[in-house]
Amino acid sequence: MITLNNISKQFGETNALVNITFFAKRGEIIGFLGPNGAGKTTTMRVILGLIKPTAGVVKIDADDPISERLVTLPKIGYLPENNPLYPEMKVIEYLTFVSGMKNEKSLDNLEKIMFQVDILDKKHSNIDQLSRGYKQRVGLAAALIGDPYILILDEPTSGLDPIEQDKIKKLIKSISKEKTVIFSTHILSEVEDIASRLIIVDKGSIIYDGNKPKQKGGVEKLFKKLINKSTK
Repeated sequence: MITLNNISKQFGETNALVNITFFAKRGEIIGFLGPNGAGKTTTMRVILGLIKPTAGVVKIDADDPISERLVTLPKIGYLPENNPLYPEMKVIEYLTFVSGMKNEKSLDNLEKIMFQVDILDKKHSNIDQLSRGYKQRVGLAAALIGDPYILILDEPTSGLDPIEQDKIKKLIKSISKEKTVIFSTHILSEVEDIASRLIIVDKGSIIYDGNKPKQKGGVEKLFKKLINKSTK
């Protein structure tokens, strides 16, 4: 599904990623954790083919996301941290525009996606009039257009109130059964609630890849223990 093999990325003299290796399969919800500047967003952008790694191999199935971009792009839905919406557009106008960009012609499917993320009643609203929570749902709807089986979500609940956070978490869980989901967050309780696997990075390297702790508060304890150990 997604394969990263010894991925490294340098920006000048800075080692942003150092020998990142992991495999992600369908049905997994991977909580991608790390402190600020750890390499989470850079790793996501490498998977998306937005950044070329300095060394290593990335594959989406058997395809390279840069050299075979037209093959890999339809397989991936992406919600960046700074949701790039057009505020002057109505919701339906924006999603129709995204559908055209993705070559998805079925408006019936668009209606289903809006229903799925619970924005059908807002489809004629201007995006700039929506709450941040609804804007995140519009971004998630855009990521789902074309029915990609990989979702890359960078801080999907950042800045949301607890009620909106819960709604987005439920949405992620409901759409993940037949997809691979990789999401980054600083809200460790979210990972505890919805992730099936943890990958923790620090200073551009993976310091943990495995199951999440089962006990309540276990993700936070593990995260702090590993990060504190890594900084010594």
